[in-house]
Amino acid sequence: MIGICVLLILGQIYFELKLPDYMSSLTVLIETPGSEMKEVYRTGGEMLACTLAGAALSILCGYLTARIAGGFSYTIREQVFQQVSDFGQKEIHKFSVPSLLNRTTNDITQIQMMVSMGLQIMIKSPVMAVWAVLKIINKSWTLSAITAGFVVALLVMMIVVIQVVLPRVKRVQRLLDDLNLVSRENLTGINVVHAYNAEDYQADKFEKANDRLMRTQLFNQRAFAVLIPAVTFAMNALSLTIYWVGAAIINNVPATDTAARISQFGDIVVFGTYATYVVTSIMMMVMIIMMLPSAQVSAGRINEVLDTEIDLHEGTGTRGKEQGTVEFRNVSFRYPTSEKNILEDISFKVRKGETIAFIGATGSGKTTLVSLAARFYDATEGKVLVDGVDVREYSFDALYDRVGYVTQKAVLFAGDIRGNVLFGESSAPQTDQNVQEALDIAQATEFVSKMEKDAESPITQGGTNVSGGQKQRLSIARALARKPEILIFDDSFSALDYKTDAKLRKELAEKLEDTTCMIVAQRIGTIRNADQIVVLDEGKAVGIGTHEELMKTCKVYQEIAMSQLSAQELGA
Repeated sequence: MIGICVLLILGQIYFELKLPDYMSSLTVLIETPGSEMKEVYRTGGEMLACTLAGAALSILCGYLTARIAGGFSYTIREQVFQQVSDFGQKEIHKFSVPSLLNRTTNDITQIQMMVSMGLQIMIKSPVMAVWAVLKIINKSWTLSAITAGFVVALLVMMIVVIQVVLPRVKRVQRLLDDLNLVSRENLTGINVVHAYNAEDYQADKFEKANDRLMRTQLFNQRAFAVLIPAVTFAMNALSLTIYWVGAAIINNVPATDTAARISQFGDIVVFGTYATYVVTSIMMMVMIIMMLPSAQVSAGRINEVLDTEIDLHEGTGTRGKEQGTVEFRNVSFRYPTSEKNILEDISFKVRKGETIAFIGATGSGKTTLVSLAARFYDATEGKVLVDGVDVREYSFDALYDRVGYVTQKAVLFAGDIRGNVLFGESSAPQTDQNVQEALDIAQATEFVSKMEKDAESPITQGGTNVSGGQKQRLSIARALARKPEILIFDDSFSALDYKTDAKLRKELAEKLEDTTCMIVAQRIGTIRNADQIVVLDEGKAVGIGTHEELMKTCKVYQEIAMSQLSAQELGA
């Protein structure tokens, strides 16, 4: 399709550059005594035909370039989305969510505009300029030198403007990311903003980010604003100079040689028209140059995403040596941007059907630990094994068929309840019976049955039409519907009342007795019946055992327990 566009553009240039020849012929016909009107009409008709042919080719080329630009942006957007979908937590933190959103939308739009306009202009402008120069170069060396001087001056000015503006265009993209970040934070936390009467504070943050962006863009636009008037002035000045010098050239031709004067006059008219085409080509290039820095920066930002090497590499294994087991062998972990280990030499093993719980102060590494079992990160040292096999050896499908993960922050997607419960792919059957069983165990049937369409009831973006506890129960149902060997609950009972919490844990124990559970919790009541409890303190396991054992041997656990339960409850 690009080849067809190139041919259409070349045809368009051919017809446009034929017009000055017809103008020269008309000039000679009009100035020559005895010329017949039918010859003038014929020449004018040919000019009209050339004009219409050029217009038709231009319309067809515009249609094709729009198709090419749309298809190109579609492909790039899909590639960026697929790449970002494969990102782990490390890559997400590297770019930030607002920046990735900007790159997927605004940056790709910049490229699309560049391709749509640039494909025509970047081919047409240089070809037309060179073609026009070849047409006029032998007609008058004096006028050719004048035209060359104007062209060189314009090119120098364009290069200077680009050198000045390009660094600031890069800054614009970063400032757009900052503005997007402030806007997204404000919208996401709008309730907190209202509750703390922080509207003015947020407005000041937005105004500062917006002001920095405005000042940078103003500088760029003022620099670009010099180009169009300069090119227009140069084009008019060049025409004036050509006709002024041309008049002197014609004046030097003897008055008695009428034919030579008429021929010279026609050449000057043609030269002026072709020279105008040269400057017009430069003007078209100026339009592209105004877009080029933004497109260049956007292309770099998109390539930065596409070229990012993903840290988590998928294995090929599908079978385990055991069933329903999770083992940590001397596991230590630190984040890429940190010099200190978040987890230090953690070792434990939980067997099929057992429940292991993790408790500790905020920031002790509980969430990070269970994230390693779900392979959101890879351990810095040691091994994490699921079913007796290192998690790094599994294919993602094989690993996540075994593991059901309930996040600390409940996340629902726009759609309906059924779609959220059966979200994603798994080896479990995608049936209504499976949905109902998951809702029953998660204690969600109570409120789902009261909704107008039951499991087909709509869920808004972010699940804003259900309460926090309901959202959490639906998130638990989503993990249960996968029928995994291992269930990971990352502080997933915090929004549940004590009664619902107790009923849910009872259902899990009775109906999923062969399922291994890993529970991160803050409440002693939630985990006191676990087969093993791991007490974390500043990333280290300071105690591992049952509730009764830890109450005798672990000071940290004793402090947590006594801060939540009375002596009578602990004694019981």
